[in-house]
Order: sequence, then C-alpha cells, then structure tokens
Amino acid sequence: MSRPSAEADLLSELTELVGDDLAASEEIFRRELDCGERAVESIVEHAALLQGKRLRPSLVLVSALASGGIEEGHRVLAAVVEMIHVATLVHDDVLDEADTRRHVATVHSRWDTKTSILFGDYLFTHAFHLASSLQSTEACRLIGRATNRVCEGELIQIAERGNLNLAESRYIEIVEAKTAELVSVSCRLGSGHGRDDPRLADALADYGRRLGIAFQIADDLLDLTGDESRVGKTLGSDLATGKLTLPLVHLLHSGSKAEVDEVRRLLTEPDEQTGERLLPLLVASGSLDYARDRAEQYATEACERLEILPDSPARRCLEGVTAFAVHRSC
Repeated sequence: MSRPSAEADLLSELTELVGDDLAASEEIFRRELDCGERAVESIVEHAALLQGKRLRPSLVLVSALASGGIEEGHRVLAAVVEMIHVATLVHDDVLDEADTRRHVATVHSRWDTKTSILFGDYLFTHAFHLASSLQSTEACRLIGRATNRVCEGELIQIAERGNLNLAESRYIEIVEAKTAELVSVSCRLGSGHGRDDPRLADALADYGRRLGIAFQIADDLLDLTGDESRVGKTLGSDLATGKLTLPLVHLLHSGSKAEVDEVRRLLTEPDEQTGERLLPLLVASGSLDYARDRAEQYATEACERLEILPDSPARRCLEGVTAFAVHRSC
C-alpha cells in the first residue's frame, strides 16, 4: 500500500535523524520481552505488527536530539513509552471491540479477550521493569504518573459514554489524559532526561500535549470520514460504543433544533448506517470544519512551544510532526 507523500517524507526524515537509535530502541524492546516461551513470544511478534508509526518513541529521540543529543537512557525510554502505548492499544481494542488495526487482526480477535487483557498488563509491567533499570528514578516516576493519567482518561471516557450533553471542555479533558499525556511525557523524557533545564522540559512537554490533542481530533475525524482500507483499522467504533467525538459534540451544541433532534435519535440506537447518516449533518452544520480548525489551532500552538529550541533539523522535524498529525489520512 502506498503512503501519502507527507507521511513518507516524515518517515524519511525521522529515519535520517534517529533511524539507528530507533532500531536500537526496538532491539531493547524485543530483548526485554524475550522470555523463551513460544506461546508468549507469538503474541509479542503479532503485536509488533500493530505498532504502526512508532510516533512516541520517535518523539523521545527527536526531542533528545533537539535538546542536546541522544544518550543510551533515551533509547531505553523510547522502548518504555512504546511498550506502554502498545499496551493501551491492546486494551483499547478490547474496549472498542475492534477487529483490525494496521490491517492486522487485533490481539483479542486473533486470540481472545482474556489473552488481550493479560498481554496488555504484561507490557505495562515490563515497561516499568525496564524504566527501573535506569539510574535515576525520575523517569520512572514521570512514566508512572503519565500511565495513571492515561488510565484515568479511559475510565472517564467510559463513564461519559452516551452522554449527549458532553461539553467540549470535558471532551478536551478526556483527550488530554487518555491520548496527549503519553505524547507529552515522551517529549519531556527526551528533552529532560539527564539534563537540568526544567524550562526546556516543560516547553517540550507542552508541545507534546498540544500535539497529542491535535492528533486525537484528527483521529476523531478519520473515524467518521476515513477510508477503512487506507486507515487500516476498524472505523465507526466511536459511534458504536457511544463515545462522543469533537465533531459530534460541536453539532449537538451548535446545530439547529431539527439537526440536534435527528443526531440524538441516530445516536440513541446506533447501527452500521449511523455514520453514513450523520455525515451530511456534520458537513452542513460546519462541525467537521470546526474540528479540523481546532486540530490546526492545537498544532499551531504546539509549534509555538518549540521556539525555545535553536533551529536545527531535529526542531524542524518536530514542526513537521504537527503538520502530519492533522493532515494524515491514516
């Protein structure tokens, strides 16, 4: 399958900047999970097919490069954040009852729900074991706090399922926790590990937070408008599981009474045609455009946080990531 040129350009740039370090990080990832048990290793090998762009470990490494250079601890931390990310994907696919990701069967559809839950837990515990191998406990503390926030965000999102009165501010709170927090800590670990510049670490963490929100809004749009054969995962799961995304939140708060009544009717009993029926309402109300504009706004704000860095290929790459996050098609 051919990739959109923007993604191909970004991946080429990342490979040039941190390709060797990312490969070293992936070797650390594999070594940490090497237990000698074929039943476990077959799941690890399958999960590797679900990893996709490896955005979070790449952000650890590029943030480190932009902030002074990459050390061995950054490669370890890149492996750690990827383990946590894959664990959340495995658990998310259970919650969303998703059958495919990256054009590959999810763990729960390839094996079963019990295996998925245990495997996600297995990745979490290995991530913390690996983080604890570093001399400083600061990284482990930051990763622990971020993982807590991710789980809190998922729990809040479950509690808010089906809430057709969800406010945009509440939606952003959920996204900040469940998606943006891990992106934020990835950038903080890259810029802060082994260095004593809290101002720089805070700026990169804020960059990551805003990037993560932009990324999730774009994901919301793809769930409604994407091509499943290109995106490579089960679409429409947000509607099927009662999760309100930003376009719908906007429509429910700003649409005409007739539009809102129709949306509420469609969301009360969603089926396979719900997304198709909602799309004209989302277009006519400007709700899709509103969500795209908000994603662009967060991406712009993320780039502004990079002004603390000197100009360099690594900084320009971080700027490029924000553009990719909001304009991607997969």
